[in-house]
Formats: sequence, C-alpha cells, structure tokens
Amino acid sequence: MYDIEDNIRRVRERIAEAADNCGRKPSEITLIAVTKTHPAEIIASAIEAGITDIGENRIQEAETKFSQLGLEEPSLKVKRHLAGHLQRNKVKKALQLFDIIHSVDSLRLAEAVSQSAAEYPEPVEILIEVNTSREESKFGLIPEETIETIEQISQLLNIKILGLMTVAGFSDDMKIVRPQFVELRKLSEKIDKMRFPNVEMRHLSMGMTNDFETAIEEGATMVRIGTAIFGERVTV
Repeated sequence: MYDIEDNIRRVRERIAEAADNCGRKPSEITLIAVTKTHPAEIIASAIEAGITDIGENRIQEAETKFSQLGLEEPSLKVKRHLAGHLQRNKVKKALQLFDIIHSVDSLRLAEAVSQSAAEYPEPVEILIEVNTSREESKFGLIPEETIETIEQISQLLNIKILGLMTVAGFSDDMKIVRPQFVELRKLSEKIDKMRFPNVEMRHLSMGMTNDFETAIEEGATMVRIGTAIFGERVTV
C-alpha cells in the first residue's frame, strides 16, 4: 500500500529541487494530483495530506468520485482540473464539474465551451492543448496552427485562455522530451507578445511523473502527477 502522505512529500521535494536548480521558486509550480482510476477514499487521503488541486481525465469517473467526495460544487479547498480529452457533447457536464479545462484543442470545442459558459457569472478558464510531440495518437493542436486558432478563440465570449498544455511523448530520454517542453514555452512567449483579448499566458501545464523535473526546468507552472503519488493506475 502506498503511503500517500509520504509520496506527496517526496514529490514536493523533487519539485523544490528542480525549481532551485533552475533559479525558480517552488511556489511558482502547482502540483496537480491526477487521480484517474483511483478510488475516492485514496483521493480523500491526498486532500487530507495537503493536495489542493485534483486532476481527472474522464467526465463520468469524475462525476462519481466528486459526488462521493463532496466536490460537485466549486470549493475553496480543492481546485478541479480536467486534464483529459473533452468531447463537445460533454462540455455542459464538464463545466459543472471542473474549475479549469486543460484540454481545449479546437475552435469547435472552444465554441461549445463558450456557448455553455454563457450561464456562468464569470468566464470559464481554459488552457489550449498543443501536440508538441506530433504523435498521431495524441490530441492537441499542432504548434504551427496554434497561434491562428488562439486568435480565433480569443474572440469568443464567456471564456478566458490562461495558457497552454501538452502531453509529451513518453520516453526516459530527456533529450527527446525536453525539446517538446521548450517548444511549448517559446510558443507561449510568442503568443503573450501578441496581446490577444481574453488571453493571458499565465500557465504552462506540462510534465508528468516520468518527466516533470525537466518540464519545471523549461518553465512549467503546473505539473500533473499521478503514479508518483498514487502508484500505478488501477485497471478498469
């Protein structure tokens, strides 16, 4: 059985060391505990151990677990992140369950979010997913089309773009992975200079258990950690 509290402590120590190594402050980096396939009681243990940001990949799974945890509504205690792919027909439910969506990857999806967000008093926070690995199996805009798409999305009502997200190619060789993080950072810097309305390049959501230290070195402000906290995913 994994010691959740100890795992969180170890991950935070690694975040602090990675930040220190590149002249950053650990407080600049948000640890998102990704709870895909793990039961509600394990997530509750993580929250008790100080986790303030929870990430989920699937709408239906999140709905069940959030209900068990009492997180169906916005909370001052826990921020809820949708890190997985979002289908247009599930946008309405996603906006009910999550505080920020990391995975907007098309103008059509952004339009659906904008339409559903009209019933909320504040703009919905989103990140734009970019496929920096260019793997066909991954979602996200290719880097070359990202700026044009963001310019189009910036004209929509009821949403605010707060940064970019990527899922790097899975590899133990950081010489392969690092350039993907570098590309996202440079793309963010370029977009920031363009001053599009409703766009603020505040966040770079990049880095998971196998590569988050490299992501931090390249500017990540959010790291999405599952295995290092909860152990291997439960088969469902």
